[in-house]
Amino acid sequence: MDIFKEYLIYNWALVLVLIAFIIMLIINVFLDKKVIKRMYVLIASIFLLSIIVFFEFYLGDINKYPELRLTLTAIRYSATPIIIALICIITIKRTNKLLLMIPLLILIIINIISIFTGIVFKYDENGLLIRGPLGYLPYIFVGLYSVYFVVLSFLQCNRQSTEIIPVIFMTFAFATGLIFPFAIGKEYSKIFCTTIAIAIFVYYVFLILQLTKKDALTGLLNRQAYYSAISENNKDVTAIVSIDMNGLKIINDTYGHQAGDDAITKLVSCIRKSTKSKQIAYRIGGDEFIIICNKTSKEGLEDLITNIKKNVALNQCSCSIGYAFDDSPNKNIDEMIKISDEMMYLDKSRYYEKKGIKRASNKDENNE
Repeated sequence: MDIFKEYLIYNWALVLVLIAFIIMLIINVFLDKKVIKRMYVLIASIFLLSIIVFFEFYLGDINKYPELRLTLTAIRYSATPIIIALICIITIKRTNKLLLMIPLLILIIINIISIFTGIVFKYDENGLLIRGPLGYLPYIFVGLYSVYFVVLSFLQCNRQSTEIIPVIFMTFAFATGLIFPFAIGKEYSKIFCTTIAIAIFVYYVFLILQLTKKDALTGLLNRQAYYSAISENNKDVTAIVSIDMNGLKIINDTYGHQAGDDAITKLVSCIRKSTKSKQIAYRIGGDEFIIICNKTSKEGLEDLITNIKKNVALNQCSCSIGYAFDDSPNKNIDEMIKISDEMMYLDKSRYYEKKGIKRASNKDENNE
């Protein structure tokens, strides 16, 4: 009982955060069930790691059972990058799981070998940790996985402050996890689980807030975010680009709605590759998209249109594009949107005429 009480004293903040995390997941209505299950696995992993760390240091304090302590140390050194890999899998779309898992297996094997050889770590007769020739390898893995998370998170976000700030926050949390063990010493390991749990919980709250503004299928900002954007001060907006996918109804009717979703996702990938930091894309309908360009020159707008067409052609997609440019201080956003939409519909008409496809009624035009 004394050990249990001591564990709670050291980890009560962690326990409370994990309980709050579980409650948030239970009442969540935004996240996919698969993501929620992975979150539970992550919570369980952090909790188990906290127990392992506690007993590892407890054995160090009493300087007994060195073989068991070596095993617990090997688990701790392996578990930290595993937890970061789990965070990557949960939060980043299209994560290459094989790319993440193979290095982890190598690290786990090396840590197991170190139990018998000391190539990563060992303890002297006084119970003090001694690093072997590969003593910094676990920290290198943590650093590499942290960089992987940060880079992919930034590349896949919509490059707005509401999405960049959480990435910066997690970057800071991971950075402390690399720096503090050397700045503070082994005592940091005792609070690592609490630190990472709080960081993930805060990131999760950011994630839920973002999902209210995000389109579930594509990850682009949704119609509500678009309306909010155009209702704000638009002095920085210099261009509007309207995009509508061609042939979606035919794809849905011929191959099914999953194929249609795949086609939309492919088109969105082309849009993402073409936009720059001040060009924000929104999905405002089934196959309708708007790009709001802030402080973009006419040449920048032309480059954007050219890049979209180039990427669309390379990916065997098809879309109609319209745009409007106005860098005057007294611009009318509604008029720009109207001009952009009209150009896009003309482009769509030319596409169907060229293909010799008879268009549907006006009622169904938006699904073409």
